[in-house]
Amino acid sequence: MTAGGYQQQTNERLGMMAPRCDMSSTNQEMMGLGTANLAAGLFQGFTISASSSRTPVVEAAGAKTQLTGVVGAIAVSLLLVFVPNLLKDLPSSALAAVVIAAAVGLFEFADLRRIFRIQRWEWLSFVCFVGVAVFGVIPGIGIAIVIAVIEFLWDGWRPHYAVLGRVDGVRGYHDIKRHPAARLIPGLVLFRWDAPLFFANAELFHQRVLEAIAQSPTPVRRIIVTAEPVTSIDVTSADMLAELEHALTESSIELRFAEMKDQSRTS
Repeated sequence: MTAGGYQQQTNERLGMMAPRCDMSSTNQEMMGLGTANLAAGLFQGFTISASSSRTPVVEAAGAKTQLTGVVGAIAVSLLLVFVPNLLKDLPSSALAAVVIAAAVGLFEFADLRRIFRIQRWEWLSFVCFVGVAVFGVIPGIGIAIVIAVIEFLWDGWRPHYAVLGRVDGVRGYHDIKRHPAARLIPGLVLFRWDAPLFFANAELFHQRVLEAIAQSPTPVRRIIVTAEPVTSIDVTSADMLAELEHALTESSIELRFAEMKDQSRTS
């Protein structure tokens, strides 16, 4: 296949995949609600909002287009004009049952299991759900946001790191914990740090580098930090690296960095 044909085939595949990840419909909805509420404020109108339970109800009824809203409005108007007392004795529990039945369709348990399998921290969605159910919408979402910030800081404070080795039949260097059969290069330690270096994890980086050297099966003459995941280095980390280099030099060990990004070089 020629390069042009391959590119065309790739573009066609990307075009087929694009609707799955297109966020334009969601953005259009938010823009429409915002514009309508802005206009309502300028002309002393009522604010509007979307309903997460109404949509499943109309979908269950077979609705396909926005014409459903027009038909529903006409039906409600006719009901109020001609038979206003028809539903006056309808218990609130019946209306609640309709909303609950519609809301059940919003739960995507299969997606939750898939997300949890990919990212363990996604139990945060359950915390948000419980928080909203117990404390209300705003406090529940606030709790989820606080926990998400804590999770982000935890990932930066205790990031993943790895000692790399060669694996037969696989290109490049890989984590020896995931590939126990990986071969280490005698006298060399390849160390990868999967996070920016900043004050919260600088001391941990120092400790992990010394541990990697101590656990090497052969005397270490050089340690290379594969620094591609290190997107920034703050002042505290820079001072730590200077101290680490000095300590390693006294032990006749060279400290080198590979694949360092430009922003890390200048930080």
